[in-house]
Amino acid sequence: MSQRFRYQNVYVEAFSHLLPGEVVTTDQLEGMLSPLYKRLKLPFGRLELMTGIQERRLWPAGTLPGDHSVRTVERLLRTTGIDRNKVGALIHASVCRDYQEPATACAVHQRLGLSQQGSVFDISNACLGLLTGITQIANMIELEQIEAGIVVGTESSRTLMETTIAAMNADESIDRQTIKRAFASLTIGSGSAAVLLTNRRLSRTRNRLLGGVVQANTDQCHLCRSEIDVSAGGRGNGQLMWTDSGTLLQEGIAVAHHAFSEFCPHLGWSSESIDRFFCHQVGRAHQQLLFERLELETEKNFVTLPLLGNTGSVALPTAASLGTESGFVHDGQRVGLLGIGSGINVIMLGIEWNKTLSVPEEDAEPVDRLRRFIGLNSITD
Repeated sequence: MSQRFRYQNVYVEAFSHLLPGEVVTTDQLEGMLSPLYKRLKLPFGRLELMTGIQERRLWPAGTLPGDHSVRTVERLLRTTGIDRNKVGALIHASVCRDYQEPATACAVHQRLGLSQQGSVFDISNACLGLLTGITQIANMIELEQIEAGIVVGTESSRTLMETTIAAMNADESIDRQTIKRAFASLTIGSGSAAVLLTNRRLSRTRNRLLGGVVQANTDQCHLCRSEIDVSAGGRGNGQLMWTDSGTLLQEGIAVAHHAFSEFCPHLGWSSESIDRFFCHQVGRAHQQLLFERLELETEKNFVTLPLLGNTGSVALPTAASLGTESGFVHDGQRVGLLGIGSGINVIMLGIEWNKTLSVPEEDAEPVDRLRRFIGLNSITD
């Protein structure tokens, strides 16, 4: 049985995101791997064909994750208009962080000028970091410990991408079978996302977080392992991330299927009554198999993977930010957040969405870029 929880006084005011400016197409990435491709006689174009990823983005070399997290939260604060003194907790929840210590949340908190009378800490839970942070903030609000809290994270994929490419080109022991272990590392992208949660009194939106379920299968914790040093701006120690992608796909969806079977009854929903989904963005095969197994309509899911790749813990909240900003979610709709992370852990949350706050003009997603994301998704009533 899954762990289940309900909230009576927690509201999701808004999601926010920030995207890097540097774009690396999958064609360019395969060009960087040309020594390996030529040695193994691999056909160019196979990576996009297998993953559905056209491009991913990178932050400037040497920048700290916290730098971008500050900007993302500033965008969130301008959108919501929340009094900074009301923010009683700040959690930094991405895999990437500035240093081993202190917590990246401390520097982000200080630069934002938030109240010193609050909780400030990091959370690490692979691709479920921000969703885990949401549950922690929600618990504090429900217990009346705080009135409002923010979860933020920034993922930087530059080091992993560059280290993986260099190692794969240099290691002549890699063959068509062992190359699969590094496959997931070539799907990773960069991004930043944040979310503000408040109590009933402070909420302007009445986007109520109803609750959700949590399920784990730690017998499969060995399927994805990384020894990359994610601190100090993501400058790594030369080691790699190895993933059994096929087994992780099957086992992750099995856990998700079990969790979803309890998620809907727990909230008093049916799968058909959920209007919109925001999911972790792993790969095209993962999305197809997940929605087939859960018997869900893919048209209800907002997709960012082709243009961003797998951005780890910020993938789901970035999709939610882009989806709400683009009008994919309408007032009065039910929204499901479906997160699956290595470990294996699953978190599913349900929101009754009632209002989307307007993003200030200076912070709005560029029209051309937003149009590309809208083009990926079928928006229906």
